[in-house]
Formats: sequence, C-alpha cells, structure tokens
Amino acid sequence: MGEKKVLNKESSNTIRQKFSHKFVTAEEAVKVIKSGNRIYIHSGCAYPKCLVDSMADMKDELENVEVCHLMVFGDVPYMRPEMEGHFRHNGFFLGANTRKHVNKGKADFMPIFLSDIPRLIKHDTKHKVDVVLIQVSPPDMHGFCSMGVAVDCTRTAAEVADYVIAQVNPKMPRVHGDSFIHINDIDYAVECEQDLQELPVNINNKNPIEIEIVTKIGKNIADLVEDGSTLQMGIGAIPDAVLALLGDRKDLGIHTEMFSDGIIPLVEKGVINCAKKTLLPGKMVTSFVLGSHILFEYIHDNPLVEIRPTVFVNDPFTIARNDKMVAINSALQVDLTGQVCADSIGYKFFTMF
Repeated sequence: MGEKKVLNKESSNTIRQKFSHKFVTAEEAVKVIKSGNRIYIHSGCAYPKCLVDSMADMKDELENVEVCHLMVFGDVPYMRPEMEGHFRHNGFFLGANTRKHVNKGKADFMPIFLSDIPRLIKHDTKHKVDVVLIQVSPPDMHGFCSMGVAVDCTRTAAEVADYVIAQVNPKMPRVHGDSFIHINDIDYAVECEQDLQELPVNINNKNPIEIEIVTKIGKNIADLVEDGSTLQMGIGAIPDAVLALLGDRKDLGIHTEMFSDGIIPLVEKGVINCAKKTLLPGKMVTSFVLGSHILFEYIHDNPLVEIRPTVFVNDPFTIARNDKMVAINSALQVDLTGQVCADSIGYKFFTMF
C-alpha cells in the first residue's frame, strides 16, 4: 500500500503554477473586449473594480460597448460624461450611482424579474454576453474558485460568455452552494487583492423621526412572523428593523435573494437554525449578500450558508415549496387593487441605495 497523503497539503499556489498561463495583468485581460460587445459585470459587493477600471481606461479603443449588471456600489467609470459613445449601461437593477443616469436618458433600464434574467442571458440571442467580468476567491486544491458574495445571475453569464475574465482576490470568501467555477473555465485570471465593497447596515444614521417610523413598521411586521417561518428579506431599513425584533422566535429559516449583517445575531442566538424548513432544511439559501466585512467573514466556508442563482432562489415555484413563507419588502406605492410598485414613481426610477 502507498504512503497515506496529508490532505490539503497541495495549496492554491500549486494550482496557480499549473495554470500560470491564464494569469495576466488587468490591462492584458480586457484587450479581448471589442467595439459592439456586451459586457456583464459581477454585481453588488462582488464588483470587480480592478477589471472595470482597466476596461474604462481603454475607452478610446472602443465604441458602443453595452455594460450590463445588477446593482453595484462605488464609482462606475464607464458612466462618466466622457464615456458617451464608448460605453452605455443597461441595468437590470439600479443603484444610486446608475439610477441618475437612467433618469437623465444617459443609460437604460430593463424591468425584469430576477428569476428571469438567467433565462434571458442563456436563451435570448439578442442579449448574448460576449465578455463577463467576475471576482472570485483563489482556486482551491482542486482548481475551483468561488464567486463568493454574489452568484445571482452572474453564474449563468459566465457559462455562456465567449470570454470569462476573473479578478482573483484572497479577500473574497469561499461560499458553499452553486458558487464555484473551475480555473479551466476562466480565460484570464487577474490577481488583485483589495477590500470588497461594504454596505454598512445601520438605521441609526437616520434622523429620530425616521428611526421611530421604521421601528413601528418593523414591530407591526414582526408580530406577523410565527415560529418556524421561512423568511425572505428585501433591501432597506425596514427588513433590518424586523430582524432586530425577532429575538424571541424559534426555528426560523432563510430563503431569500439577499441578506445582510442583521441575520448574524439571530443565528448565534439559535433563532435562525433552518430546522423547520420544508425545502433545503438546515440551509440558509440566498443568491447574494450585501453587508460588511463581518458578514463576509461569517459566510466564508460556512456550511449553513448555501448560495444559488436567482433562477432557483427567486422562482415562484421554488419559493412555494417552503411552508410558512414570509416575504418582507419595501414598497413605494400600493394601489387600491393591491398592486405594488417598488422601483419607480411614474417615469422616475427610485431604489434603496
């Protein structure tokens, strides 16, 4: 019999050496982008800033490049005034940094359900993705990188794009679920260590009147959450306020497109344990997370967390497999028939961030 091997001895450095031909500079990687291409960018806290900055720097070589993504944070250099004619953004979900450009007619917005975006990317040839820019964890001993804090629609984009360019960042957590991409499926890897974009989650930065209103609404909602419920939470102060008031509940579960730092205290107290879930019990299912470095560290290699694409997480038939499902979201307008508007008032778009 051969000598027993010590597991985990082979490090990601060995994989890095094996696939050294894939590792290039950001400037070299983005050279595959051509005029008229459609670019998909990893969203939220996974925004690959190194790659995006390098793409923007080569604007004079490009015309009519369409840039698609969900909400991202921070600077969006491809939307500066001097980028007109070189890049144009087509958003699936708007943030404050892109919403103002849409309202001015300088960018576009595609209203679509989160669960339908992967289908659109995969099957609609008019929305073919030429290049996808993602941010991943370093490859493990088997060559797998994790998309970390956001899988959402990005996994599908990476599956169909002609070129996959990955920013490899050791600060990206390795998250369980359907988040992995093998180094073989990455065309160009760019090593760039930087802090992930954080989203501070704290209603205390509001004025006292706003805090009082949010807390009252949160209490009214929290009173409706029974023991054993499975929660979906949208973005904003009200879902966070509800979480803060659920400390006396038992056996809560999570099936949601996103969650933030507010879930951590409830998990540590045993309030959220996912034990009574009827779909994927024992797992907090999400599609992306928005929060602070504390949240990123919490989900790293945590078997409780399972991150999956929106085509699964947000599909109504998937959601319906959870008993006692409670959805907590903010709305801008509700009409007399019960229809809810969450992202616009008339022709003007609004978002939480």
